[in-house]
Amino acid sequence: PTSALDPEMIGEVLSIMKDVAKEGLTMLVVTHEMGFARNVANRIFFMDKGKIAVDASPKEVFENPSNERLREFL
Repeated sequence: PTSALDPEMIGEVLSIMKDVAKEGLTMLVVTHEMGFARNVANRIFFMDKGKIAVDASPKEVFENPSNERLREFL
């Protein structure tokens, strides 16, 4: 959600998105901001070659990645 933003605005946008998530609203976010995904998501989908390779909780994704490609990415 922040790739086209001025670097000074990234923090503000991520903060607003965290607030929206805390309100319980559903969001589908495509991001390379792994810290943001880890802290805000309740489910993470990792895609490889156009297909969903991993569908897991943030804890599973970051603490025990089951997929070799995901481990390489992280």
